[in-house]
Amino acid sequence: MNVVFEDRFWAPRARLMAEEVIPHQWKALNDQIPGAEPSHAVENFRIAAGEVQGAFHGMVFQDSDVAKWLEAACYSLQYAPNPELERLIDEVVELLGRAQRDDGYLNTYFTIAAPDRRWKDMSFGHELYCAGHLIEAAVAHYEATGKTNFLSIARKYADLIRREIGPNPGQRRIYDGHEEIELALVKLYRAAGDESYLQLAKYFIDERGRQPSFLLDEPTFGGAYKDRWFHLDYHQAHAPVREQRTAEGHAVRAMYLYSAMADLAWLTDDGSLKDALFRLWDNVTQKRMYITGGIGSQEHGERFTIDYDLPNDTAYAETCAAIGLVFWASRMFRLDRDAKYADVMERALYNGVLSGISLDGKRYFYVNPLEVHPPTARFRHDMQHVKTERVPWFGCACCPPNIARLVASLNRYVCTAENGNVYYHLYAGSRSEFEVNGRSVRLAMETDYPWDGRIAVSVECAEPVSFNLFFRWPGWADEADVSVNGEPVDARGALQKGYIRLAGEWRNGDRIELHFPMRVRRMAAHPLVRENAGKVALQRGPLVYCLEEADNGANLADIRLSADPQFRTEFRQDLMGGIVVIRADGYRSDSEAWGNALYGEYSGRLRKTTVTFVPYAYWGNRQPGEMTVWIRQQERG
Repeated sequence: MNVVFEDRFWAPRARLMAEEVIPHQWKALNDQIPGAEPSHAVENFRIAAGEVQGAFHGMVFQDSDVAKWLEAACYSLQYAPNPELERLIDEVVELLGRAQRDDGYLNTYFTIAAPDRRWKDMSFGHELYCAGHLIEAAVAHYEATGKTNFLSIARKYADLIRREIGPNPGQRRIYDGHEEIELALVKLYRAAGDESYLQLAKYFIDERGRQPSFLLDEPTFGGAYKDRWFHLDYHQAHAPVREQRTAEGHAVRAMYLYSAMADLAWLTDDGSLKDALFRLWDNVTQKRMYITGGIGSQEHGERFTIDYDLPNDTAYAETCAAIGLVFWASRMFRLDRDAKYADVMERALYNGVLSGISLDGKRYFYVNPLEVHPPTARFRHDMQHVKTERVPWFGCACCPPNIARLVASLNRYVCTAENGNVYYHLYAGSRSEFEVNGRSVRLAMETDYPWDGRIAVSVECAEPVSFNLFFRWPGWADEADVSVNGEPVDARGALQKGYIRLAGEWRNGDRIELHFPMRVRRMAAHPLVRENAGKVALQRGPLVYCLEEADNGANLADIRLSADPQFRTEFRQDLMGGIVVIRADGYRSDSEAWGNALYGEYSGRLRKTTVTFVPYAYWGNRQPGEMTVWIRQQERG
């Protein structure tokens, strides 16, 4: 299915990726951004190719930054053809080919800095992780250009891995501490049609968690800390994957593993993998996910902790983890056809992912807390990971190119078509083209989503075509009004696992209209989420909202929402490119009455104030200042 954005939300972001973000990130990878942390990633490949002299610089997984950039750039070519960018991509691919060893090995760190350590640091060496990202980029390149040179490089590397790693005599029975190769091999299998790549992915998934673990014997196991937060569960290696019951360890690693498990379960109809995935899904989304779709609540280990442990100001909620949740959610739909997966995908996308990039595309958050008090964050040891402003680049720059490759490929997540069924998972002004029984169909969607819940879809086809249309009834929507060619449809009666099914013979000019009213919702957390007791967060449509100091002054923690807040919404075209702002009645303490006292008897004296909320994903795009998602709620007297 081919989908092209034509709206004022995603279409500009897709253009931004192609015209600004991808060129900007190329400069960052070549150390050409003043004031940004150096990357050296491209230079590492030149050194590995023997073209320049020098030492390796960066993280051991620095190669993956180049691979993710290549993947994003290739996706952008599909909707924004650019001969100059394609020539640059070709040059980088040729450089990778020159850096590749004769046996197929391709990793700059182990080629330049540690040639005697190949396959000997699976805990933290990231060899197969980097290989996976190179493979994903190669598949994207093949799909975008039809050229096979990058795919050949990737296959040569994958063939080496297949020969040297596995369960057979003479092979190394190992896997990477950071999952990624598994889902990449599935993509390679589907692109190249070679079953051996799928079997290798299955080996890596089946082998993880087998006890006793070879990881325990590695000198690098446990990293620099060697504490309980970096034990086997950090790598999701504490038990075979089919026996795992809760999401543990490094959140990004977990998401990439679960995504690969879902791929394998779908392709092989593996019931035991499906059962494990359903358990893990429920654990993540019902007990370990922030309202923003962020996951991974602890900085130490960038990891999951325990059920309902979701602190706001020390939250990690790495941008890459939210991206990984989008990957996983999109794959879970193929197993169950339930709208709950797209609901989570939407939550993570519009909140936990987009918060990671500035509106101009050139500054980034690595972590995404739900509460920021800049003076405290700058001083506290346990908040060293919290940035009060987005930065132009990171020494560990996994997130920026990850955002780029997701947004540049987001058209692939909007809808899917198979076996005469077309599912809309996300709503965006767009034009979709697909075939049903050999007949071409185009669907034109008009909407101002996520600011407005009105959606219209027009059918364009040369002759009548029978197929089923499924439209997701968003989990945030109380009601749904649906009509076909002006005739009302019983939306609840047509509901199947959260999707409104419209079946029939569709003709050119048919028009479907949907309306999901977007009221402001006061959201509460489960009582076991201690940090949010007595607090609410506002959500309108898919967007979670927050308070910023820019609108409400300092000391946001003192603000409480009125028991009857009288929500008012307004679209402000002049604010941050155009957003819906929420205003409400609230209160602040009578701070003047305190004088210099630190403590005093409770008086209950409050003064009225108007509270202004903006979408969480947009915070930090004006001046620096405080931010909070959760706000105290005044109880009715």
